[in-house]
Amino acid sequence: MTVQAVLDEVRQRPGTGDVIPVFDPSTEEQISEFTDCGTEAVNEAVARAKASAESGIWSAKPDYERAKILWRVGELIDKNATLLAELEMLNGGMFPAQAEMQVKIGAEWFRYYAGWCTKIEGIARDVNTGGLTGVDSHMHAYSLREPYDVVGLIFPWNGPVFNFCAKLAPSLAAGCNSVVKPAEETPLSAHVLMQILAEAGVPDGVANLVNGYGHTVGAAITAHPDVDKVAFTGSTEVGRAIVHAAADSNLNKVTLELGGKSPVLIFDDAKLKKAIPSSAFGTFVHSGQACVCGSRILVQRGVYDQVVEGMATIANAMKMGAPNEEGTMSGPLISQKQLNRVLGYLEQGKADGAEIVAGGHRLDRKGYFVHPTIVTNLDPDTSRLFQEEIFGPVVTILPFDDEDEAVALANNSTYGLAATVWTKELGRAHRLAKRLKAGTVGLNNAFPYDHSMPFGGYKQSGWGHESGKAGLEGYLQTKIVWAQM
Repeated sequence: MTVQAVLDEVRQRPGTGDVIPVFDPSTEEQISEFTDCGTEAVNEAVARAKASAESGIWSAKPDYERAKILWRVGELIDKNATLLAELEMLNGGMFPAQAEMQVKIGAEWFRYYAGWCTKIEGIARDVNTGGLTGVDSHMHAYSLREPYDVVGLIFPWNGPVFNFCAKLAPSLAAGCNSVVKPAEETPLSAHVLMQILAEAGVPDGVANLVNGYGHTVGAAITAHPDVDKVAFTGSTEVGRAIVHAAADSNLNKVTLELGGKSPVLIFDDAKLKKAIPSSAFGTFVHSGQACVCGSRILVQRGVYDQVVEGMATIANAMKMGAPNEEGTMSGPLISQKQLNRVLGYLEQGKADGAEIVAGGHRLDRKGYFVHPTIVTNLDPDTSRLFQEEIFGPVVTILPFDDEDEAVALANNSTYGLAATVWTKELGRAHRLAKRLKAGTVGLNNAFPYDHSMPFGGYKQSGWGHESGKAGLEGYLQTKIVWAQM
C-alpha cells in the first residue's frame, strides 16, 4: 500500500456527519478528508464487539494462538514500517528519526504483550474459615482473571502509532474486544494498522475502527451502556468529561493517561553538558507536543544563568522544518487551533511581565511552526505559563536555592506525570525521587521508557497505568470462585 492509497481509502470511509479535513501541518495543505461516522456507526461497532465477545472467537482462543497472532502483528508493523513512518511524518509533522522510533516501539508493544498471553493467572488455596460463615469451614477458593467484553480505546494525535499499539496490544492479550477511535486530526495510520491486525489473524469484529470528532464519536463510545471499559489518552479536560460520562452511563471502568507539566530539577553539581541538551530535547522534541515534556525547568541559583544561556543557545540553533527538509530537529504544531493556543499563552505571558529569552513567535513560513521558546521572570503561583499544560515548544525556567524550595516549586502543580532530577549526589537524587509527586522520576536521565515498566500519573495526570504487567491488568477483571469441599 502507498501513502496515496491510504489517503484515498480514508476519504472513502462511510459516515453520516460532518466532513473532516486532514492536513499536513508542515504546509497547511489539506491532504485528505473523511466523514464523521456518527452515533449509529458507534452503536454498530459496539454491537460487533459484543457479539464477538459472546461468541468467544477471541477470548476463548487458546492463549498460545493469541500470542502467535500478536507476535505476527509486530512483524507486520515492521514490514510496513516505512509506510507508517511516512504517514506519521505527513499527518503528524514528526521528523524522520522520531517517526521511525515510534513505529519500532509500536511493533515491540505487540511482541511484549504476546508473551503475556500465556501468563494470565489467578491464585488458588484451600481455606479453613473456622466456621465463621456458618457453613462447612473447608473450602477451595481460586480466582479467575477475565477480560472485559467490550472496551473503548480513544487516543490522541501526538503519537498515533504509539498510542494505538499501547492500547490494542494489552487489550488483545487480555482477550478483550474493542472499539477504536483515533484523533480526528490523525486518522491515517490507524487505517493501516487495522489492516495489519486482519492480516495477522485477528478475527473480524474483535477490533472495530470508528472515526470522527471527540464530541460525537468519542462521546458516543464513553456513554454506551455496552462498553465495559474506556482507556483514554489526552487532555485532563476531556478525561474529566469521560469520568462524568461513565458515572452517568453504566459506571464503566476508566483508565486515563492525561496531561502533564513536568518539572526538571538541575542542581549546582549536575553534569551540565548532559543536563542542558537533554532538557532541551525533552522540551522541544515534537514541538513540545508530548505529555511528559519537561516544560518547567528549575535550576539551583549557582548555575541558573549558565543553564538559561545554554537552553537559549540550543533553542535558537534548533532547526524547525518539515520532515523532508534536511537537518530538521523538530516539526510543526498539529493544527491552526493548536498554533493559536500556544501563541495565546505567549501573549498572555508577555502581558503578565514574563521575559522571553528565546523564541516567543511564529516562524515566518508556511506551516504551524513556533520558534522554541524560553521564558523566565514569572510568578509560579499565578503564571499560566508555569501552571498550565501548553502542549507547545515553550519552557519556563526559574531559580531555587535548596532542596526544599526545589520540591515546593516542582510540586506546585495540579499535574504529576513525570519529573527529572540532575545531580551527582546520589543520596539527594533518591531523596527527591520520594518527595516529588510524579508517576515517573528520571534521575540523571530525561524520561526513560521501557515496555516492561508501568507508566501513569499522580494527581490530575491520570488514573491507572499503561505498560508492563500493570497495563495488562487494566483490561482484566477478577472473579473469585468458592468450592465446597
